[in-house]
Amino acid sequence: MNLKGRSFNTLLDFTKQEIEYLLDLSEQLKKEKRENKAHKHLEGKNVVLLFQKDSTRTRCAFEAGAYDLGMGVTYLGPSGSQMGKKESIKDTARVLGRMYDGIQFRGYLHSDVEQLAAHSGVPVWNGLTDMYHPTQVLADFLTMKENFGSLKNLNFTYIGDARNNMGNSLMIGCAKLGINFTGVAPKALWPESSLIDHCKNLAKDSGSQIKFTEDKWQGTKNTDVIYTDVWVSMGEAKEVWEKRLEELHEYQVDKALMENASKKAIFMHCLPAFHGNDTEIGAQIASAFGKLYPRVKNGEMEVTDEVIESQQSKVFDEAENRMHTIKAVMLATMTDKI
Repeated sequence: MNLKGRSFNTLLDFTKQEIEYLLDLSEQLKKEKRENKAHKHLEGKNVVLLFQKDSTRTRCAFEAGAYDLGMGVTYLGPSGSQMGKKESIKDTARVLGRMYDGIQFRGYLHSDVEQLAAHSGVPVWNGLTDMYHPTQVLADFLTMKENFGSLKNLNFTYIGDARNNMGNSLMIGCAKLGINFTGVAPKALWPESSLIDHCKNLAKDSGSQIKFTEDKWQGTKNTDVIYTDVWVSMGEAKEVWEKRLEELHEYQVDKALMENASKKAIFMHCLPAFHGNDTEIGAQIASAFGKLYPRVKNGEMEVTDEVIESQQSKVFDEAENRMHTIKAVMLATMTDKI
């Protein structure tokens, strides 16, 4: 399998076999990391991390992964470059492509990461855009594989705002790899119908199903994985909270919903998660809306603290696996000597 020179902007661009290859490589690199085996396969190369949106896991995973592979790293935060302000995306891409061997982008518009990939001349990796979050999905699938041994024919339920970058990317990944995907959300928060139809066609080839329902009990019945994400994404206005709480407060993942799943079911979340008053936003939402929506009175929104702290919760395994899967993406797209 040779992915050298390829950008990693959406799983739509990769075949089932290529995604499975990246997961296998992730497992290999994770094993070597755990055994303290050096794997500086990319020594002498340099990467730049472009962030329009701050992040804990994405930045740390790319930095730690790059260091493990022997590379130098430059981080440019939201105010660290002129991209999109005094300099166009296209010009930024051509400058950085002459200085670096790879570019990570985490930002708002998917068209920005596409421009970087089109004009930089080096691999570009999508650390999150408004439409897709492919590196997170690789970490999710690695975590599922570790828990179930195989991904084929697993039943996966995504609950909450299903039209966001995670809902889109998880649906695409499940369709490619033969995982049965059920989206549980109000119909207004389902993905674009064209993307759903495309994923249904992909699922026919992989032998899986893509379904959507507004019924949380039907959608989580005997499922193997319950996955959720924050209800308001970074960059959305504070005013969105009121509308999203009205739409989604009944879709909170709690103990009863987990008990509706299969006995071996696991809970997953890409983090950060609102599951208590110990965050600034969580406390604000609880204070402002707790009386109207009792489910959020303790700062618990998309998931309860009981669930996220339970044995079924695999969220911190996912967080660690960001590093191993991102490392695999960088290695596979920057060299053919693996």
